[in-house]
Amino acid sequence: QVQLVESGGGSVQVGGSLRLSCAAFGYTGSDLCMGWFRQAPGKEREGVASIDSNEKISAADSVKGRFTISRDNAKNTLYLQMNSLKPEDTAIYYCAAKEGTYCGLPYRLYSYWGQGTQVTVST
Repeated sequence: QVQLVESGGGSVQVGGSLRLSCAAFGYTGSDLCMGWFRQAPGKEREGVASIDSNEKISAADSVKGRFTISRDNAKNTLYLQMNSLKPEDTAIYYCAAKEGTYCGLPYRLYSYWGQGTQVTVST
């Protein structure tokens, strides 16, 4: 069982930056995919970025060049650095994890979820 605890959400103006963190507890294996997902009101949850245990990254086209996913395996912590934020980035952001070597962006692949953190970008 893996428990995920997110932090770092908030409200910023267009063009601002935020950094999300996600601490993982309870995993003792070596292959844990981790990712960030988001869900805006009235929309389906979507993948933002994922990273495997070898730090191979997948990212949605909408965030490439603006968002950076990273992980610190020693601290069991996942990060999402978000720069040049846009109003359309407004959503609840979720940290998620799955066991195994394959990471991807379809949210249905992921077994473990954090509680979510709100990100609001205003003009």
